[in-house]
Amino acid sequence: MSPIQLSYDVNDSDIRETLFRETLPKCIDALDEDKEPNWGEMSAQHMIEHLIFAFQMSTDKLDLECNTPDEKRAKLQAFLNINRPMPKGFTNPVTGTELLDLKYPSLEHAKAKLKEEIQYYLTYYQNNPDATEINPTFGKLGREQWRKFHFKHCFHHLSQFDLIRQNNSDTN
Repeated sequence: MSPIQLSYDVNDSDIRETLFRETLPKCIDALDEDKEPNWGEMSAQHMIEHLIFAFQMSTDKLDLECNTPDEKRAKLQAFLNINRPMPKGFTNPVTGTELLDLKYPSLEHAKAKLKEEIQYYLTYYQNNPDATEINPTFGKLGREQWRKFHFKHCFHHLSQFDLIRQNNSDTN
């Protein structure tokens, strides 16, 4: 599959919804276990399981803490509104630099679980629009902030595996 072209605009709710409801499922389906990342050490299954964890932390499924000092959280949260992709060398403060052991018996099982978690996430905030959940880096985030986080995060990892590309006409 050729990479899907999508505009990168974290502040456009229609583009974000297209990513969650159309682009992301197509990319998940297209990913195979032999796909090598453009950067980083994750295998295809590691990346899918990493996204599962991210969607779970944005709902009521995980009880996490944020170790980022209060005085830094506002600046970090402001990044969510800036129409700039996540940096390639970002280290997850929860998992660190080491790859986690795989939880699912195969990539296909992990892909099915990710689709389930995406749907749960979308339904969760549809039913709980005022809910807030803790992100280990950014602190307490509401629905709109989580949408922006997931847009940036998913675009980052889908790009990592050359499943998605920013439209050439984008100026960002």
